[in-house]
Amino acid sequence: MLRQSNIEKWVALYVRLSRDDENEGDSNSISHQIEILVNYCKAHGISNYKIYKDDGYCGTNFNRPGFIEMIGDVESGLVSMVIVKDMSRFGRNYLEVGMYTEIRFPEMGVRFVAVHDNVDSYNDDNDFTPFRNIINEWYAKDTSKKIRAVMKNKGKSGERLTFRAIYGYKKSEDGKQWLVDEEAAEVVYSIGLYIKEGYGPLQIAKKLEARQIPTPTEYFASKGVDCPSKLPAISCRWCESTVTHIMDHWLEYSGHTVNFRTQKLSYKSKKTIYNSPDKWVIFKNTHEAIWTEDIVEAVQAARGNRRRITKMGEMGLFSGLAFCADCGAKLYHCRTTTMTHAQECYSCATYRSRKGCSAHYIRAVVLEELVLQNIQRVLAYVQDDEAEFVKLVQRNESYASSVNVDKAKKALHKNEVRIAELDTIIKRLYEDNILGKISDERFAKMSAEYEREQTSLEKEVSELRETISASDNKTVDIDRFLKTVRKYTAPPELTPMLVRELVDKVIVHAPDKSSGHRVQRIDIHYKFIGEIELSPEYSKYIKKATA
Repeated sequence: MLRQSNIEKWVALYVRLSRDDENEGDSNSISHQIEILVNYCKAHGISNYKIYKDDGYCGTNFNRPGFIEMIGDVESGLVSMVIVKDMSRFGRNYLEVGMYTEIRFPEMGVRFVAVHDNVDSYNDDNDFTPFRNIINEWYAKDTSKKIRAVMKNKGKSGERLTFRAIYGYKKSEDGKQWLVDEEAAEVVYSIGLYIKEGYGPLQIAKKLEARQIPTPTEYFASKGVDCPSKLPAISCRWCESTVTHIMDHWLEYSGHTVNFRTQKLSYKSKKTIYNSPDKWVIFKNTHEAIWTEDIVEAVQAARGNRRRITKMGEMGLFSGLAFCADCGAKLYHCRTTTMTHAQECYSCATYRSRKGCSAHYIRAVVLEELVLQNIQRVLAYVQDDEAEFVKLVQRNESYASSVNVDKAKKALHKNEVRIAELDTIIKRLYEDNILGKISDERFAKMSAEYEREQTSLEKEVSELRETISASDNKTVDIDRFLKTVRKYTAPPELTPMLVRELVDKVIVHAPDKSSGHRVQRIDIHYKFIGEIELSPEYSKYIKKATA
């Protein structure tokens, strides 16, 4: 950039203080640094100066507002000299510091002075300066290690590592507990209800914006709480990502503490790395929950089954719930502005991507009618004879798992017999070796092969036992299903809430035209109880439900 030679340049006084430096007392305070630099200017007859400061910024991070402003003025040819208290105030990354003080500043004719370190770029005795920069970086690295160790111990002991409570909560006076923030919690709860009703993040964001509810950033700002996010350009403009962020913290809204969700790449980089859930440390029931159990389940299902919104900004009633019976792919809701509701349909995602399978085409109204009829039959059955319905569910679950359990038990018995045989064989080999019937080399080779086989079988036996045990202990949560269906009597139509509360998934089979008529089968899997097969003897309930 061309220098502006016709203007009077000023001297830049740069001061910086990080949170760690505050522990060292007033010697590094911003006011003390300014006092030192101003006195230096007075002693050297410098009257035209400008102060640039960064309060609360780490020395390893050069993305500081005051520093960036100063460098901008330097590159614009407005600064003749840069003065700092010592090299550590300028920065603690020796490569970055060296690049500015030894390359860029000299190239632009800018003098650099570190008062307490006796560094002056106009002198030729600055050979020790690079080593001082390395020492400053070592200090930053050592401090970072100590802080990480402290934070790790705090996190593992159950102490929260976040500086502020998430949206919906506020910190107690001692800062150790999260208390429900009634105003924000009401918004979080309404988001949970929207999710339960089947709305996606984008739809929820639009609803909150229509209600003119302040975004979390705006809300924190109104309460005087520091927040790194920028205020939206338009007030109450919610983003899809904001709603998704709230959904992703369902554990916290369930009343649990989650530590180590994120980590920093290194002490030099402030980039946030998101840890996988297996690295999280979770402490149960540490504060009051905002979301109920059924809302949490709806949120988990919504995050697990990402649903596709149509180009019209709407979401199909079975989006994320309907699956192809042949390839297992989701069925996409197809709709255009020219389609009537009677023309809307669902089709296989694999077929749509031209990767095989068939369309499994089914009209939305047909799918809605079939599901509604099935739900009505189940509800009528429950209302007419709840005890018999419970027996039916238990029989269905037992039948579904009995075949696999029988296979597992047969395989377990076979492996246990073989393990016992191997014990006998290895014992005889040992005796033959002792008696000299087989050589040591032969014994070692044969026993190693048998022991490998036995180890493999023992591992398989352990897995089979776990499978059998899990099946024996597996219970269908009939009580939760009954608790849900008791809220409904004879629903005349499907609603998002009804579908999301009762239906786990819908399996759509390919149409059968062999009879000359188009016949299509669907399998409905209910939450908590799975698929319910209504046999002919329950026709009285079917008739009652569809009358």
